[in-house]
Amino acid sequence: MNRTVRILAVLLALLMAVSLAACGNTSPAAPAAASSSDSTASNAAPSGVEDGVLTVAMECAYAPYNWAQPDDSNGAVPIKGTNMFANGYDVMTAKQICEANGWELEIVQLEWDSLIPAVMAGTVDAVIAGQSMTSERMESVDFAGPYLYASIVCLTLQDSAFASAQGKSDLSGGTATSQSGTIWYESCLPQIEGANIATAAADAPSMLMALESGTVDFVCTDMPTAQGALIVYPDMVILDFAGSGDDFEVSEEEVNIGISVAKGNTVLLDAMNAVLGTKTADDFNALMAQATAIQPIG
Repeated sequence: MNRTVRILAVLLALLMAVSLAACGNTSPAAPAAASSSDSTASNAAPSGVEDGVLTVAMECAYAPYNWAQPDDSNGAVPIKGTNMFANGYDVMTAKQICEANGWELEIVQLEWDSLIPAVMAGTVDAVIAGQSMTSERMESVDFAGPYLYASIVCLTLQDSAFASAQGKSDLSGGTATSQSGTIWYESCLPQIEGANIATAAADAPSMLMALESGTVDFVCTDMPTAQGALIVYPDMVILDFAGSGDDFEVSEEEVNIGISVAKGNTVLLDAMNAVLGTKTADDFNALMAQATAIQPIG
């Protein structure tokens, strides 16, 4: 009898062990599957336009790329959180992209140095603000485009001693500035031997005012900005050294102007490139001419 009891006890122990082992193999499996599913969902990067609205940041102070105006004339778009409206080449480009994709356009006004951080933080969907597609910026964001090809020039006053400059070496000895955080200031001005480089201007209007007021002898910028400046300041003259053999040395990435989006946002990137890829340099220049023609004076 004792022997029978011992056998039954052993059998019961074995059954319990098998039961516990089975439970141990089954329970972890379910959470593991759920975890994998959750991970896949969390890794799906949002495009930012799921709501049908493309939120674009720009300075709204960088004519003819972008500016602020008091009304919606010439197709201007409201600036979020203000009673002002945005217009310019960047706004026109954003409108074309939105029309092609059936999105609404929302414009947010930010300072230059806040633009890329806003994209990285997801505060805005994209930046369309005349940004060069540099490798340094590409470490932080992805770029659609180009949506413009911008050559580098200088601006000086018509009565300046530098107004007859035929190359960048003729600018030696002059005092110059440009906009902070741009290739104009960081890459181009240092190429002028003997130039006195003043503190960078916070934005394009400040840069132009420094020249107009005589604080500096010349500024470095791109051709669209220079052409727009002549409308507001007819006493300025463009110094274009292209083909002189004494021009600024810039890479293709520095003169290709693109639209920045968050890293990995392929949905938005592809949608924008599908629109921009159908356009030529002549198309870009024609649209820029339209923007320059309607930019406000003063």
